[in-house]
Amino acid sequence: MTTEKLVFLKTEFVAALRRLQPGQKGAWGKMDAQQMVEHFRQSLKVANGKIQLPLHNPDLERLEKIRSFLMTETPFKENTKSPVLPEEPSPHRFPSLPEAIDALEVELNDMFVVYEATPGKTILNPVFGELDYTQQIQLIYKHAMHHLQQFGVV
Repeated sequence: MTTEKLVFLKTEFVAALRRLQPGQKGAWGKMDAQQMVEHFRQSLKVANGKIQLPLHNPDLERLEKIRSFLMTETPFKENTKSPVLPEEPSPHRFPSLPEAIDALEVELNDMFVVYEATPGKTILNPVFGELDYTQQIQLIYKHAMHHLQQFGVV
């Protein structure tokens, strides 16, 4: 895990999200800014263990290939579709974008607490399999950069 990625997630990510505007559309995809934040919050709840989903594709060869990709610096492509998400974005769960960002921040901080309290812990990600802290930081950072670029805030 690079220290820079961890520092970015702990100190800059939420600040970047706070630059989003309500109703803002991304350069690609169907989600508005609040839907993206709420989607990201759900992915953090998977990362911190509050939501447990089964492994989507247990094919070990495929899993090894996507885990190898995860650990590269190659970004997710525009319009990358998660196999565990519906085709259409979910309606807003929170009354406002700032409240959604506040809720995301709680889940992000909880993820740090969970992994830092239990060195060596792994949590199952439905796409990438069991992830340790280093792998989880890599995934969250890569996912964060994907969406921050989508919405033009990095």
